[in-house]
Amino acid sequence: MFIYQINKELHLKLLDTTDVDRLFQLVHSNRIHLRKWLPWIDETERPADTKRFIEGTMKKFADNKGFETGIYYKGELAGVIGVHQLDHQNKHTSIGYWLGEKFQGKGIITKAVSTYLHYLFETREFNRVEIRCAKRNKKSQAIPERLGFTKEGTIRQCEWLYDRYVDHVVYSLLKEEYELMK
Repeated sequence: MFIYQINKELHLKLLDTTDVDRLFQLVHSNRIHLRKWLPWIDETERPADTKRFIEGTMKKFADNKGFETGIYYKGELAGVIGVHQLDHQNKHTSIGYWLGEKFQGKGIITKAVSTYLHYLFETREFNRVEIRCAKRNKKSQAIPERLGFTKEGTIRQCEWLYDRYVDHVVYSLLKEEYELMK
């Protein structure tokens, strides 16, 4: 079991099957809030759906293709942050994240993304990290903007969100930029 303590109140834990019930409850109790921006909410109807997701993330981790960690705030599962599409040859990856509604506005995601950046640039020696956010999701866009990412542009109609296509804004941070901010 991998656990990384960020500070006294906040830690990251690699998702495993012991998290199924907690994660399902978090998604279920935040269904309306999360559905605004996440296309998979309606597919998460039972704990078995969450178990299948976690097993997939465990395989992705074992295959060195990415990983997902639960974000724990004061001992309670608050959300998830993950690394997707590890491109080892080009040293490039992307980060995705979400939080339960009651955990927003506490700096949790900013700290979690900062921790991931340190790991990806310092330990894994990646050169580029990308974050994509729905164009109208201003709270999510605030994270890369706060952390010094460059806004590269918009990918038009790149995600189907239940009844419509949404545009994504692409942000990136290069290792050389990260080094200058330390």
